[in-house]
Amino acid sequence: MSTVTDVPSVNQTTEDIAQVPDKLEQKTVFTIQEIQELLPHRYPFALVDRIIDYVPGKKAVGIKNVTINEPFFPGHIPHRPIMPGVLIIESMAQVGGVVLTLLPGMKGEFFAFAGIDKARFRRPVIPGDQLIMTVELLAFKRNRIAKMQGEGRVDGELTVQAEMLFSRID
Repeated sequence: MSTVTDVPSVNQTTEDIAQVPDKLEQKTVFTIQEIQELLPHRYPFALVDRIIDYVPGKKAVGIKNVTINEPFFPGHIPHRPIMPGVLIIESMAQVGGVVLTLLPGMKGEFFAFAGIDKARFRRPVIPGDQLIMTVELLAFKRNRIAKMQGEGRVDGELTVQAEMLFSRID
């Protein structure tokens, strides 16, 4: 994983963090192995397969490939498998976790999911779907509390949207 050589100070605002000079090469795609270096989640709760776009201090776009082999489908719902909404939100939260752990001074820190507002589910996510989640950092205060906005789409159609809160756990 490539890193930025000139990183903003940990005490800067979210807007300042996002103003990284264009001349610096930024890593924008992360494999599952690189995601596992950033997040502690493992099977069956590693719910992001790849980051396909990353803008430092601003946002990330992640993919969850949904297969019939997911451990929750036998019980949710027999004869009509639907990905549970809480796991869709958790998938988005993990994309947000990638953004947060890549903020200056935050590598190795753990951000717990602390709250959710304005969550809406627009269509079910089923086996064979590729859930594409975009999560944007709205605020990061005292290097401890973050507010993020996320949405998920399948085949370009809005599936879910929510505002999420995170708290750094020492």
